[in-house]
Amino acid sequence: MTCHAGFVYSEEFTTYRFRDDHPFNQMRVVMTKELLEAAGALSEKDIIAPRLATEEELSLAHSKKYIEAVKKAGQGLLTEDEGMEYGIGTEDTPIFKGMHKASQLLVGSTLSAIDAVMDGNVQHALNLGGGLHHGFERKASGFCIYNDGAVGIKYIREKYKAKVLYVDTDAHHGDGVQWAFYDDPDVCTFSIHETGRYLFPGTGNVNERGLKEGYGYSFNIPIDAFTEDESFLSVYESAFREIVDFFKPDVILTQNGADAHHFDPLTHLCSTMKIYEAIPKLAHELAHEYCEGKWIALGGGGYDIWRVVPRAWAQIWKVMSDQTPFRGSLPVEWVQKWQKEAPVNLMETWHDPPDAFKPIPRREEITEKNKKVLAKALQLIHNQKKFNSM
Repeated sequence: MTCHAGFVYSEEFTTYRFRDDHPFNQMRVVMTKELLEAAGALSEKDIIAPRLATEEELSLAHSKKYIEAVKKAGQGLLTEDEGMEYGIGTEDTPIFKGMHKASQLLVGSTLSAIDAVMDGNVQHALNLGGGLHHGFERKASGFCIYNDGAVGIKYIREKYKAKVLYVDTDAHHGDGVQWAFYDDPDVCTFSIHETGRYLFPGTGNVNERGLKEGYGYSFNIPIDAFTEDESFLSVYESAFREIVDFFKPDVILTQNGADAHHFDPLTHLCSTMKIYEAIPKLAHELAHEYCEGKWIALGGGGYDIWRVVPRAWAQIWKVMSDQTPFRGSLPVEWVQKWQKEAPVNLMETWHDPPDAFKPIPRREEITEKNKKVLAKALQLIHNQKKFNSM
């Protein structure tokens, strides 16, 4: 089966840039696009041009006062005290010129992906410029100004009346999206992430289950630091299959942070490229099984932009467009071009070498901890199934 997929892209994604030494760098999207083109897997006919989100659309998930504060900040008119109230001007989310318009574009790009899928123009759409899952209604957080995932899901609910399953495999908990739909039974959120004991934002416990009518529609699996491929994928696949069967969504929206890799400088997980091949394969399979193929994939975290993110994100598109993951060597011309810019030696193959990192001494203990967390989560799913059938 060959799927019709769309790749949302604009060179203007790089205008979302805090400062030169900030870890969030949208050049990773440019590098991914060029890698796909060099590999012969992406052409102009696949590109979907994004639009700017309107302020009315932004207000689906953000307060109007917050939107005004972002606009003022980008014009140099926001005071320091006002900025602190809204999480703007912090070390994580510093002010930059034109930040409102740059953020509007990232949200609009996700809305463009959603419309392409929900209107039937494509079965799947990939927007690597999106996935900013930490933004809140009235506050910026964790490199995220506007939360395109939250706005996008609200947009799906209002325009298309569809049930949405949100799946977040970023190493950081998808807190902003979870809290935006914590009381909504028509949106189910599932986040697998490094435990908050060691990592921002410190949330995402198994017992975060939802509120009121939304109770039982929030699922979290916090995995232990130094978790490796096998344990990560076991937890991901087991939980994803159970959750999608429980919720039976109309559309799946995935956030595909690439920061669980052992090279990532901000996290403590020990995965390799193996998981970034498997993650989209399962999402693709389940979208066809439950949602007539309706699948929107977003970017997210990922802070080794040279050795990790382009390889990981390119696999999403390859799976999305023809289901066959990349194998073997990277295109030589791409490696040569970007090696001139990179401060590290680039990888030359799609997969990592088998001795990519030293053996983890606590492997068995970590795996056992993750199994217990998974068992608790699966029990909650089964309990909710029973409750809903009563």
